[in-house]
Amino acid sequence: MKKELIDEVYEKKDRIKKMGGDERIEKQHKTGKLTARERIEILLDKGSFIEVNPFVEKRNTDFGLDKIDLPADGVVTGYGTIDGRPVAVFAQDFTVMGGSLGEMHGFKIAYIMDFAMKMGMPIIGLNDSGGARIQEGVDALKGYGDIFYRNTLASGVIPQISVIMGPCAGGAVYSPAIGDFIVMTKNPGCYMFITGPGVIKTVTGEEVTPQALGGWEAHSMRSGNCHLVADNDESALRLVRQLVSYLPLNNLDDPPVLQTGDDPARTTPQIYDILPEDPQKPYDVRDIVRQVVDNGEFLEIHPFYAQNATVGFARMDGRSVGIVANNPRFYAGTLDVNSSDKIARFVRFCDAFNIPILTFVDVPGYLPGVDQEYGGIIRHGAKILFAYSEATVPMVTIILRKAYGGAYLAMGSKHLGADIVYAYPTAEIAVMGPEGAAEIVFRKEIKAAEDPNEMRLKKIAEYREKFANPYRAAARGYIDDVIDPKFTRSKIISALRILETKREKLPPKKHGNIPL
Repeated sequence: MKKELIDEVYEKKDRIKKMGGDERIEKQHKTGKLTARERIEILLDKGSFIEVNPFVEKRNTDFGLDKIDLPADGVVTGYGTIDGRPVAVFAQDFTVMGGSLGEMHGFKIAYIMDFAMKMGMPIIGLNDSGGARIQEGVDALKGYGDIFYRNTLASGVIPQISVIMGPCAGGAVYSPAIGDFIVMTKNPGCYMFITGPGVIKTVTGEEVTPQALGGWEAHSMRSGNCHLVADNDESALRLVRQLVSYLPLNNLDDPPVLQTGDDPARTTPQIYDILPEDPQKPYDVRDIVRQVVDNGEFLEIHPFYAQNATVGFARMDGRSVGIVANNPRFYAGTLDVNSSDKIARFVRFCDAFNIPILTFVDVPGYLPGVDQEYGGIIRHGAKILFAYSEATVPMVTIILRKAYGGAYLAMGSKHLGADIVYAYPTAEIAVMGPEGAAEIVFRKEIKAAEDPNEMRLKKIAEYREKFANPYRAAARGYIDDVIDPKFTRSKIISALRILETKREKLPPKKHGNIPL
């Protein structure tokens, strides 16, 4: 074979690897951002990346595109490993025409998504693009459509993780939105929004820029689009590696098992001090979670959004579990529109990917108020009922304190299919809290008493003794046992071990109609 032919291969690949060129790469670095290839090197195990379709070029030549060089058409695609496990990846490169998506750019992403589906491996998208390549018109829109279609087919089949590392505007935001997890960086110019450039007026007449509406704070705290936040490119990619470590490769695979070195029989007496004696006093449920899980390691998802609910991944006995909990530190742990969506989506992800669900319950009910009713709390709250009811993975529930009314049912109760339900002696399982119940049940006695306030307190105590405890529910078989909190960890691990062989089938159907 002629040496010239071999040399030509390397020359072309060297040119492609330079992407937008030294000047644009330097400009990218000055903003604190890495290039697509640099990001892939951090994300994947060293030396594991295999590039796919590096020679793909644009086909459109209108509006001066024939005079513009677009190496790899502005996106690097391929596969490699994270901790030795295979993943597929695409990374848009802002140094090449702003990472804009054209026909062949979209083709490359769609191709690697098809490859990931065929091989049963997660797909990770590193987004840094100014949006559709306007010069390519409808061909660019086709590229997005092809991607959205594959996002939808892959949903529930392989994990889909999107990292927003620069601009992600217009139609580009829908691919991350259809996927499973969105990680955003605090990079300058890192934002997601639908509306075009310029100034936007809110309903109150305030003028804001799209960037202000679409940064990490807006999406991690208010819209709920962003699941995890990182300070910069490198920390975001390390965070993705951590997230992937909890997940199976696909829906037919089991999550990885690690040797954590944490004794399964370890007791948790610290819970005595975390859980207040006063049932009205708040505490942070994450403190209990960290006592129970392996080595106190808990990857919280949506940590800044709907904080009255806590969800995330941990390990028990070395195995991945999905944690769902009410957090009384915020809004007394009540369920509202946003926390309902947060819980339902997380439960459905865990169920799709064979991750057992561990639920910690301390919920006084659904958040009352006109805003909640008009916001659709009935519909949103029903999503939790739907998600738990259709889940077939092992489900273990611990009732810590309050479990009132419909919120008790929603939070992984036995009635919605939980396999094992434990309660602490502090659990209060009832239609409503003793204070409100006494006002209704003993209304006449309180009103007729010489000292209504004293009678009210007496009746509250009476109702609490009869109903606001775990023993009435235990007597009916609605909970499996009342346990000492110091044995929480060992009880959960014992339950998860016996549930490893759980097999449950839902009625045959195309799909359910969750109340979206």
